[in-house]
Amino acid sequence: MGDIDPSAWIAPSAVVSGDVTIGTGSRVLHGAVLTGDTGPVLLGADVLVMENAVLRGRPEHPLRIGDAVLVGPHAHLNGTTVEDEVFLATGVCAFAGSHIGARSELRINSVLHVNSSLPRDSVVPIGWIAAGDPAQLFSPDRHEELWAVQEGLDFPGTMYGVPRGTSMREIMRRQSARYRPDGAG
Repeated sequence: MGDIDPSAWIAPSAVVSGDVTIGTGSRVLHGAVLTGDTGPVLLGADVLVMENAVLRGRPEHPLRIGDAVLVGPHAHLNGTTVEDEVFLATGVCAFAGSHIGARSELRINSVLHVNSSLPRDSVVPIGWIAAGDPAQLFSPDRHEELWAVQEGLDFPGTMYGVPRGTSMREIMRRQSARYRPDGAG
């Protein structure tokens, strides 16, 4: 299981559950959720996790955050790797198998897709999507071009362990079993 450095601080209304490691001087603010129930969550030194962010580890994709990283309010990080000195603004999403290079900046409501890699010193503009390895940047109005890259990244296989085209009924049955409170799923 994880370890919380004595110099770290976790707000009373934050939730830290499962295999979570929090490094020196890190802060987890009100309403944030760090869940290592299905895979490890590892935060380096001097990480700030702001209000209502959700950080989730996965068995096949631990969540790893380096040193001196800001995770903005309402961000969602799920099985990603974040190198040192990264700025993740409000509402940023990074999905399983993704990688964010050092000193990068993901601006408000931007997305890093599954199995995508953002090189060091990159900037993803407000509301844009980064996809591929190395990641290409797409504005929200370029859906067809994005889909040409995104389709091969295997979102359903990476996030849910199913082939594309699997019914939502089957995906949700599996998700319900995975998140059973008694762990028997």
